[in-house]
Amino acid sequence: MEFMELIEKRRSIRAFDASRKVTKEEMEKLVYAAIQAPSWKNSQTARYYAVLSDGMIEKVSAECLPAFNAASAKGAALVVTTFVSNRSGFERDGNATNECGNGWGYYDLGLHNENFVLRATELGLDTLIMGIRDAGKLRELLSIPETETVVAVIAVGKAAQSPEKPKRKEPGDILKVF
Repeated sequence: MEFMELIEKRRSIRAFDASRKVTKEEMEKLVYAAIQAPSWKNSQTARYYAVLSDGMIEKVSAECLPAFNAASAKGAALVVTTFVSNRSGFERDGNATNECGNGWGYYDLGLHNENFVLRATELGLDTLIMGIRDAGKLRELLSIPETETVVAVIAVGKAAQSPEKPKRKEPGDILKVF
């Protein structure tokens, strides 16, 4: 698949086919693609917590996601994405390199997650990135260290629907050339 075709094909899916389970091997392929993304001083602070078993998916959905996200992700595997705090964008002495501070950790994780969801699309899988979640409960259920910032939950599975592509802005709407 050509790159532009791949990025134009990717959609946020809100109905998954529960009969199509994501495998550990597929998840490893997605994370391998994610770790190819650049990061601040090659700090590689992104972390992934894949929930593949039905029992844990149900528990995470019920306890850590609001009802609308749990319903949208039904039938999919869940992946919690985090980054190691206070590393990307920081000097060895612990001081932020610039005013963005941990913003660089979020930025780097976003780059990693983009690779993750694009690789999923290439493999015939679909995704939904969810930012509304209970970080504390996720941390507790999945033993996520306090040194990591919980950012998103990504549902991964096979779509049970084919949504239309939403309207996008044109380059002239957002680009200023000097």
